[in-house]
Amino acid sequence: MSEVSQRNALVRSMPIVFVLIWSTGFIVARFGMPHAPPMKFLTVRYLLSVACFALWAIAARVPMPADRTQVRHLAITGVLMHAGYLGGVWAAVKLGMGAGLVALLVGLQPVLTAVWVSSRGGVVAARQWAGLALGFAVAIVFANVYPFARGAHTERLTMLHLPIALGLLVGVAYAGGRWGQVAGRMDFIRFSGELFIYYVLIALGGGVLTGFMAMIFRSIGIDVEPFFQSWWLPCGAAGAVLVASWLVEAKQSVVENMAPVLTRLFTPLFAAVLVTFLGALLVTGHGVDIERDALIDFNLILVVVLALLLYSVSARDPRSSPGLFDGMQVVLVVSALVADAVALWAIAARITDLGFSANRVAALGVNAILLINLAWSAALYVRFLRGRGSIGRVERWQTDYLPVYAAWSALVVIAFPPLFGYA
Repeated sequence: MSEVSQRNALVRSMPIVFVLIWSTGFIVARFGMPHAPPMKFLTVRYLLSVACFALWAIAARVPMPADRTQVRHLAITGVLMHAGYLGGVWAAVKLGMGAGLVALLVGLQPVLTAVWVSSRGGVVAARQWAGLALGFAVAIVFANVYPFARGAHTERLTMLHLPIALGLLVGVAYAGGRWGQVAGRMDFIRFSGELFIYYVLIALGGGVLTGFMAMIFRSIGIDVEPFFQSWWLPCGAAGAVLVASWLVEAKQSVVENMAPVLTRLFTPLFAAVLVTFLGALLVTGHGVDIERDALIDFNLILVVVLALLLYSVSARDPRSSPGLFDGMQVVLVVSALVADAVALWAIAARITDLGFSANRVAALGVNAILLINLAWSAALYVRFLRGRGSIGRVERWQTDYLPVYAAWSALVVIAFPPLFGYA
């Protein structure tokens, strides 16, 4: 074998060698963490690494960084990777997380990077990156430093609202420099909806596979439930997000054809359900149950109504004239508006009788926000039906309203726990 061939073979083997060397670090963490503090362990490790690499660099006459910019970049990379990233990994192992699970989660990072770089062509400005970093940092702080009481309602509200607030930050990153445009925000909404469709399909397939696995292993006396709970479910749920995200970008034509069909199928069904619900309210005279779980379910229905409205607007030709389906959309939105008004009345009555609480104020706020959105959407759609406006105004209103949900969610996460005594 020639010298060039040997060198090429060596280069091709480097990824495998790197993976083997890197993977041993998690084994060392598993056996070392019970006996040493994470940061002390890493400090000793780095000192030994610096000594070894310094001797190697001197012997190989490796050139040192040429300018301050390169030194600064290397220093920032080192601090983030070896203090922030590995410090968090070793602390997680110290606190009891399995080394295998940590290795799996860490191994997803290159996949996430590859998916992101390959799928997005937009550019995120430095100001936007700073805002994203600040937003996630604030989320981490307020989700962890508050002294919540055991089983506190404000803690549950934080768990419900924090993903909504962070969702807007994800949208900013996804749209990049186009977030300020209606088309950019609409692309993120389409991505979210298509991601949800793919995720549900993957979850249904995973559920069938899980059932088959449990059945066949039970037949030979093996209980796989601990494996499902500790590995299969958390890893499958996280992996499904990655796979679904890739499918949205790689197989766009499939869901683009599916989403309008689903919208046209479920719009009349949801309209019929809401109209029947309002009729039942009038006939029975029963009020709306404003317990937390019932309100969450009720608000999810209203969110689905807005999603159906958004997808129908985004899928239609803006130059086409109003038709029967547009009338059905107005019936859907107006019935959801009336149902939301009934829920708001019930919440206000409950607050009058029993006073303010974190759950009641949160429900009052989100239903008021939904009421405003539905009311103006109905007004714009009626104007479109009467030929006095364009369907694009409905789309602009919906996308412009997204920050309102994020702002309210952030308010609940940051202000509600201290306001209501972390209870």
